[in-house]
Amino acid sequence: MEAPKPEEISHPPMDQLQGLEYCIDSNPSWGEAIALGFQHYILALGTAVMIPTFLFRLMGGTDNDKVRVVQTLLFVEGINTLLQTLFGTRLPTVIGGSYAFMVPIISIIHDKSLMSIEDPHLRFLNTMRAVQGALIVASSVQIILGFSQMWAICSRFFSPVGMAPVIALVGFGLFDRGFPVVGRCVEIGVPMLILFIAFSQYLKNFQARQLPILERFALLISITVIWAYAHLLTASGAYRHRPDLTQLNCRTDKANLISSAPWIKIPYPLQWGAPTFDAGHAFGMMAAALVSLIESTGAYKAASRLASATPPPAYVLSRGIGWQGIGILLSGLFGTLTGSTVSVENVGLLGSTRVGSRRVIQISAGFMIFFSMLGKFGALFASIPFTIFAAVYCVLFGLVASVGLSFLQFTNMNSLRNLFITVQRFP
Repeated sequence: MEAPKPEEISHPPMDQLQGLEYCIDSNPSWGEAIALGFQHYILALGTAVMIPTFLFRLMGGTDNDKVRVVQTLLFVEGINTLLQTLFGTRLPTVIGGSYAFMVPIISIIHDKSLMSIEDPHLRFLNTMRAVQGALIVASSVQIILGFSQMWAICSRFFSPVGMAPVIALVGFGLFDRGFPVVGRCVEIGVPMLILFIAFSQYLKNFQARQLPILERFALLISITVIWAYAHLLTASGAYRHRPDLTQLNCRTDKANLISSAPWIKIPYPLQWGAPTFDAGHAFGMMAAALVSLIESTGAYKAASRLASATPPPAYVLSRGIGWQGIGILLSGLFGTLTGSTVSVENVGLLGSTRVGSRRVIQISAGFMIFFSMLGKFGALFASIPFTIFAAVYCVLFGLVASVGLSFLQFTNMNSLRNLFITVQRFP
């Protein structure tokens, strides 16, 4: 019998992805799990440093304030990740800072009553308290929708043809954090992108003691190599006469984190003072909480496929949103300068490493809490140039988007109605 032609081969729809080494409840050895958890921690540092770096100068903050915000954000991320993996959806998802809250936070920063404060430090504190108050109010949206199971009622109507664009746009919507940032320092970003793809895709069969070390730890190895390369360029004076924006994105000594960080500092609630509440600030933040809710729902669906787990039922998704609302409440109480959502890049890393173990994510949460209290050590890793993280985002955000597109296999794409719905949701 003649072999079928490649174009004639069809692949039946499959609920779970093939080729995953460890699923949600299977765990690698402790040594491998700790290394993988540290890899997730390193990846989470990118957002934890980017958001405060963008905002703290607008608020009148100093480098010391920036370090405290980064430490607080990592501390709360670790707590929220543990809560989500233990009591929420129990999926292997890192709960990190959200870019969805940036717009209302910037509007609070430019509030006339706050901008009129002449003392920069006092303006920073008052702005932080205003952001805290708005986050505390906005957390009620997800807490009520989640724990009342109202979101479960809504999510029962999420068909595969509806979820495909939602999940895909979660990845595609963050691409501006990838390629544009890589373009700000191509001499670091492009080698990082090439090295990460080469290790994770083309050299993945290289094994040491039956462990695919290059594929499993492609992120750690490539970051270490490019970080050392970036430090060599910095020490040799390659950026001495370059523009300030180039130096900020390329140099390894521009973060000003290590010198400003204390040796030991434990974040605590209301460390910036009592939150202040304003109706206008709160409504803007509540809109961002709704955006974060939809974004996280798509990320939970993607994480379940990449962890080889059964699709989360509606009541589990609703419970996870409720605990995410608790996370936003903690963000407001501690003062992290942003709300919380599922870290999309860490979801993508599940697919890159082919390890969807929940224990690995819980270990990464331990690293977040530990290094947030040991300021100097955490600041050392947080001083990695943004461009290195952006190069990784280019791959991982695309991986999450492709998981969303894979949901189309569960729909009848010969239906004109489904085709119409799909094309309308991908503008």
